Amino acid sequence: MNQLIDPLFVSLEELVSHVGDGMQVAVPADYSGCAMAATYALIRRGVRDLHLIGVPQTGLQADLLIGAGCVSTIETSAVSLGEHGLAPRFSAAVTSGAVAIKDSTCPAIHAGLLAAEKGVPFMPLRGVIGSDLVSHRDDWKVIGNPYAEDDDPIMLFPAIRPDVALFHAPFADRTGNVWIGVRRELMSMAHAAKMTLVTVESLTQDNLLADDKMAAGTIPALYVTSLAEVEHGAWPLGLRGHYSTDQAHLAQYVEMAATEEGFSEYLNRYVGAAHTGT
Repeated sequence: MNQLIDPLFVSLEELVSHVGDGMQVAVPADYSGCAMAATYALIRRGVRDLHLIGVPQTGLQADLLIGAGCVSTIETSAVSLGEHGLAPRFSAAVTSGAVAIKDSTCPAIHAGLLAAEKGVPFMPLRGVIGSDLVSHRDDWKVIGNPYAEDDDPIMLFPAIRPDVALFHAPFADRTGNVWIGVRRELMSMAHAAKMTLVTVESLTQDNLLADDKMAAGTIPALYVTSLAEVEHGAWPLGLRGHYSTDQAHLAQYVEMAATEEGFSEYLNRYVGAAHTGT
């Protein structure tokens, strides 16, 4: 169960005020419903020293937060802008050593969240054994399968329990139930996190849990800490069934963010914040 905050429905600025310096913040992949308006608000607030967790990967959202100096550690399977290539501010931060990286894989991220969902300290998996990642993650443990008679190694992944799960969804109802559709990773994030902060396109008067067709894709309000209604809250990224990614804007971002000066101009123009990052 998430921490409860009253009132449930807040402004965008009130929503992001719950994210404090040094918190672990889980965010979804660019295709899953990124709370970009909230990301811009976090940058304007000047939040610092975040441990960002990409579920199971991340892109523009991480690049902006890293470039703005909001992130000290990132844990993810990848940071990529897809067909637009490398994430420029992430690449620069890695090269300079400004951000620490906890390399992971998609299954490992999901396993860690699943462990937190179930209230257990770890989750076992096999597929990562033998990869180079193992030598870089002291917190991943290989043990012998206690149920096997022969040698049968298995890897344990620690639970990932973020302070905050932050994402954007199509809509919520007036009691705080949030519809996410097929994006089940958002459900895992909400179950695992201490707080779940959500922006939505709109609010509906219907009770989403009372409709069998909607209930399966709905996060109950029990797992939602705070909500803000923000139309086009995922822009310039897309939202399934509502609007597509603004590819022209992403191309412009990549061009501008290739340099510190260009990134600073991007923040001034689109985020409304001065560049204070490294």
